[in-house]
Amino acid sequence: MADGMDTTLITVAVALVAVALLALMLSVRIVQQYERGVVFRLGRVQGTVRPPGLTFITPIVDRLRKVNVQVITMSVPAQDGITEDNVSVRVDAVVYFRVVDAVKATVNVQNYPFAISQVAQTSLRSVIGRADLDALLSQRDRLNSELTAIIDGPTELPWGVKVERVELKDVALPDAMKRSMSRQAEAERERRARVITADGEFQASTKLAQAAATMAADPAALQLRLLQTVVEIAAEKNSTLVMPVPVELLRFFDRLGPGPGGTGTAHAPAETPRLDPRPTATPVTPATPATLLTEEAEPIS
Repeated sequence: MADGMDTTLITVAVALVAVALLALMLSVRIVQQYERGVVFRLGRVQGTVRPPGLTFITPIVDRLRKVNVQVITMSVPAQDGITEDNVSVRVDAVVYFRVVDAVKATVNVQNYPFAISQVAQTSLRSVIGRADLDALLSQRDRLNSELTAIIDGPTELPWGVKVERVELKDVALPDAMKRSMSRQAEAERERRARVITADGEFQASTKLAQAAATMAADPAALQLRLLQTVVEIAAEKNSTLVMPVPVELLRFFDRLGPGPGGTGTAHAPAETPRLDPRPTATPVTPATPATLLTEEAEPIS
């Protein structure tokens, strides 16, 4: 009788230990560093969020749900829209967000990544409609900040999800608009090139005018410049150089000749009479009637 009771006690003790071990295994949970634990007891949320590490719950009564608090990167599908200046564009973006309140993210919204995606798509279309094409292409930072504020407004307080930043990835333009922008950029570059060329010509003309004024004060400077130009041209062996007669040399000979302004002793050569190559006509004396009768009469023998 005693042996039977001992066996029964041992069996009960073993069963109790097994049940305790099973309950301990069911009540032990491990929360990772990048997670937070939300405990539901009989369907009601417990106010305390379980921190990372080892935590215990009541088996069968409690249910632990882990929420990731890392920054999540989500691509926003490309959205077609019309800008404020009536240009059709296709824009996509990327959203960075994280959970700041695990209880709200679990209770207030069913699937917060999907909800964030839908809000981001509608907000992106709204921003496209209020901006013009130049702003989409050149003012990305302002549009990113505006999108972040729009998406973060309805998500942080009600859902416990903080939108860290939003960035526009790509702006797809129609082919006709790309060609127009290419022509505009080419025309702008050509305009700048012409302005730079004109400015260079203006500066060169100013310097040339100054150089001409300096050379006019000293005629020898002009001759030195001429010799320098000759040296530069003569450097090419396959060129033929024709030297003009300096004006100063002509003036020198002019001063040597006679005249009101000349001081030389040279005499002007004697003028040689020119022969007129045309034949000289001999004057004819008109005949009188008496002369004609004399010539016609014959002597009578």
